[in-house]
Amino acid sequence: MGESLAPGAVVVEVARRNAVRANLLHRWRRESRDAPQARLVPVRVTPGFAGRAPGTIEIELCGVQVRVDASVDEAALCRVLRVLGR
Repeated sequence: MGESLAPGAVVVEVARRNAVRANLLHRWRRESRDAPQARLVPVRVTPGFAGRAPGTIEIELCGVQVRVDASVDEAALCRVLRVLGR
């Protein structure tokens, strides 16, 4: 998102280069302006985790790995990620 905030940046072009829809990038920019304490973190998607059930995601944050599947309690996961992000 930082790239889209640079002087002279064109949001549509930044979105296209990063394979993100422009309306989503606009939304992130608006939300970051409205909630300056919020921050985005880089994400890397790695296809083909052998031996993992479909729908499983693994999050590595601050050197800690959290692995969840579709049955995870959303509120509990939010609390865990909030603590790790401090």
